[in-house]
Amino acid sequence: MSTTTNFWGLLQQRQDELTKSGRAVADYLVHHADEAQYLSISSLARECKVAEATVFRFCRALGFEGYHEMRISLAQANATGALVNQHEPEPGATTASLCEHASGLFLTAINGTQNSLSPEAVEQAVDLMRAARQVFCLGQGGSMLLANDICARFSSLSNKFRTAGDSHLQILAASLMGPEDVVLFISYSGATRDMLETLRTAKASGAKIILLTHYEDSPGAAMADVVLRCGAQESPLDSGSIPIKVAVLYVGEVLLLRYMLDDPEHTNEAQDRTSEAVAIKLI
Repeated sequence: MSTTTNFWGLLQQRQDELTKSGRAVADYLVHHADEAQYLSISSLARECKVAEATVFRFCRALGFEGYHEMRISLAQANATGALVNQHEPEPGATTASLCEHASGLFLTAINGTQNSLSPEAVEQAVDLMRAARQVFCLGQGGSMLLANDICARFSSLSNKFRTAGDSHLQILAASLMGPEDVVLFISYSGATRDMLETLRTAKASGAKIILLTHYEDSPGAAMADVVLRCGAQESPLDSGSIPIKVAVLYVGEVLLLRYMLDDPEHTNEAQDRTSEAVAIKLI
């Protein structure tokens, strides 16, 4: 089915075919259309007080292949109906208004993450990272670029921070980990298949797992020792948005600051040595 098919039209056409639990899902979507487009299948099932399988069957009953396709259709219907994105710039908007709009998006993403991020979780994560023999900063696709950035920031403090390129190399690295190692994995959804395979392998090797994600009830979060929540909301129509990436890097900066302040003597020495090395190279 094309994701441009009108969601509300489909729901109206097929509501008589829904089961009692399916109608509970439909009722929630009608009354919480704006919020629902940002929910994972686990979150929506919890809000509707039904099983995830019920949500999946609801999607199939409407003619969608799965939850992701239904979510995109819902987001498109919301946008068309001006339920969301009602403040989006119109064609012909001035560059100044675009600058203001972009600024608002970034501030909203960071503020949402600040409000969702648990200070206790940050402290637990940093304790694991400090005690680790190696810390592997990992992700998939665009999240891997963010993991590389965070790893680079920590590399000025210790050479135990590492990355691993594609999913094949990540699962190889995970298979050789031990109880002294830590994985810091970045995944907004917390549910990508390659990530889950890597985390299962790392867990089986005894490594500790820190997951930076938006969804606390995701499959990845269930395997994590510590969950760091990125509170910024990403519409399925805006996958890979830059404000979300900045919100993730904000969490990385919080981790770095906590790591540095917990051991100022070592931090100052490391920064002096790395700064001197870079200065020599620049000359």
